This record gives sequence, structure tokens and C-alpha cells, in this order.
Amino acid sequence: MGGVGSERERTWGGRTLEDRRATRRRQLLDAAYALLGTGGAGAVTVRAVCRGARLSERYFYESFADREALLVAVHERVADEARRAIAAAVAVAPPDPLARATAAVEAFVDLLEEDPRRGRVLLLEALADPSLTRHGIDLLPTFAALVGEQIHVAFGPDGPDDADARLTSVALVGALTHLFLGWLDGRIAVSRTRLVAHAVRLIVAAAPVSSRDR
Repeated sequence: MGGVGSERERTWGGRTLEDRRATRRRQLLDAAYALLGTGGAGAVTVRAVCRGARLSERYFYESFADREALLVAVHERVADEARRAIAAAVAVAPPDPLARATAAVEAFVDLLEEDPRRGRVLLLEALADPSLTRHGIDLLPTFAALVGEQIHVAFGPDGPDDADARLTSVALVGALTHLFLGWLDGRIAVSRTRLVAHAVRLIVAAAPVSSRDR
């Protein structure tokens, strides 16, 4: 052990205690993601996660209060990947409704197809585990705000007002969630091309809806 100063600043093999803790936390998240994305919430136990991460339970509780906190952290990580992918795609798309909706849907479907575990973690398991269901509900305003922002960008001041954009974005997030759920679990047996086309047309048709008095 070497280094001087506070515990956080001391180094072991050239790495600070904070760095080592962050690495252990990532290992635990990776192990839990693998379990949750393949075996579902029931496969995620403290013992199984520690075995997958090759860490003792002592290190589990260094990073997470309990199993539920770990599940939520995994769900949040995948949700953040989705938010960033969608935001990056629409940022470079032309500012019209069809182009932005297509960019957003393509980015999300790409994310699911690149690693099917993402879809299970983000959508399927959110219905199977109470802690993930609550977290999914907590995330709804974030994704709705992303949709609402794009409605304003696409239609400008002559488009739906804030209330209409909010109403539509919440409705769209709910509808699209169940649409993608059905596609992932096989209940909706259509090609990727048709799924994307339908989702895009749904968004474009709903986005300009207004209920305000004229």
C-alpha cells in the first residue's frame, strides 16, 4: 500500500480507493445485468451476482443497500443508454416530424437488437419485479419530456401547446412501450421494418393533436 493523505487519496497499485470501489460496482452491475437480461429478476440474488462478479458479499453491500437497489441501478443504466441513443439520433436529424420520429424509433430498435438483454431489462422485467415497475413509472416523465421536446422542435410555436405536448408524449410513451413489449415477447409477429414504420406513423399522427380551445 502506498500514498499519503486521506483514505480516498491513498493508492493501491496506482489506483485510489474510490477507483477500486467504482470498478467493483461496475463488476456487480455487469453481473446483475447478465442475470437479469437472460434469466429475469428471479435469477438475480446477492449470491449469484457476487459469484458472477467474483466478489464477496462484503463488496456487494459496499455499493448497494440490497438486491432491489441493485436491480434499480441496472434498470437505470439501460434506460440512460436508451435516452442517450435517442437524443443523439434526433440531434442530427432534420427538424421535421417524420425525420425526427424515424431517427428516434430506429435508434431505440437498434439498441434492442444490438443486445436483446436490454429489451428484457428495460421493458419485460419492469412488469415482473415490483421495484422495477416502480422505477419504470418514475422514469416515465423523463422519456415523456424527451418526446415533448421533440414535438415542440418539430412543430414550433404554431404546434401543440405545453399541455397538449405533455398529454401526447405521456400517451405515446405508454403506447410505444406496450408495442415494443409485444414485439419482443413474440405476441406481435411483424418484421422490424414494419414495426418501425408503424411506430413512426403513430408518433407523427399523434404529435400535432391539440385539445385547447381555439
